[in-house]
Amino acid sequence: MTPNKTHSRIPDFRLSPTVDKVGVEERVARFQTRSIKNASKLQGLKLALSMIDLTTLEGKDTPGKVQQLCYKGRHLHDIHPGLPTVAAICVYPSMVAVAKKAVEGSNIRIASVSTAFPSGQAPLEIKLADTRYAVEYGADEIDMVISRGKFLSGDYSFVFDEIAAIKEACGQARLKVILETGELSSLDQVRRASDIALYAGADFIKTSTGKIQPAATMQVTYTMLCAIKDFYRATGVKAGMKPAGGISSAKLALHNLVMVKETLGNDWLNNDWFRFGASSLANDVLMQIVKQETGHYQSADYFSID
Repeated sequence: MTPNKTHSRIPDFRLSPTVDKVGVEERVARFQTRSIKNASKLQGLKLALSMIDLTTLEGKDTPGKVQQLCYKGRHLHDIHPGLPTVAAICVYPSMVAVAKKAVEGSNIRIASVSTAFPSGQAPLEIKLADTRYAVEYGADEIDMVISRGKFLSGDYSFVFDEIAAIKEACGQARLKVILETGELSSLDQVRRASDIALYAGADFIKTSTGKIQPAATMQVTYTMLCAIKDFYRATGVKAGMKPAGGISSAKLALHNLVMVKETLGNDWLNNDWFRFGASSLANDVLMQIVKQETGHYQSADYFSID
């Protein structure tokens, strides 16, 4: 895959399309009422599992905790035969080397948050150093946060230039740009921030840090998916989507997959182009898969607590 680059035909972001909030809510309601047959449901659950970025982003993170998370991510087949690995393990830059070693020999990617996550309140020099450190120690993906204060004050050029600079610092690592939608005031703002990130070179756009609520509502995710669709039509460049924060049930994950399929198509239904930023989601998906295949629920205690 060729990483995105900033694009020469950059629109005036003050003129980003307005969002029909009522229309979005009606569309999302239809996604939530789709009937899914059992065979398709099982396939969807396994697909969702393969799209999860298992995440630990706490001040109390230790090498042991990160190693345990990595072990779980690559050994799901020990819990139940035939399960895929997760897509990635997401950690702070200081834990990248630990995680990289723990997943060695698997196809699991290492993602690292950067740019003074979760606030984004740091000078660009610090954000660049944060990013370069994570990449140097083996991060395959960087999850950056935008400067929401600058965005909300209308300084769109600052936000664009900062994303472009971080993209350059990523080298071959893919860049996920976190909008922190819970701090944006409307779907119009979500759409504008999505457009800025995409044209500045984001490989993925991501809803949230998981630290602010509301986070990955389906209305927000749908708005961002529409931005990706329009960007692809305008440039021919694909970009991925990562809803994160508040997606803890298998049912909600399946609703999101239906939404992706009907908005972007089958080409986006893989973990190269769609992710879930969640750890608690993994356990519920595992429980639902076991239920589909055996007819019985396992106790939640059967699965490891992240």
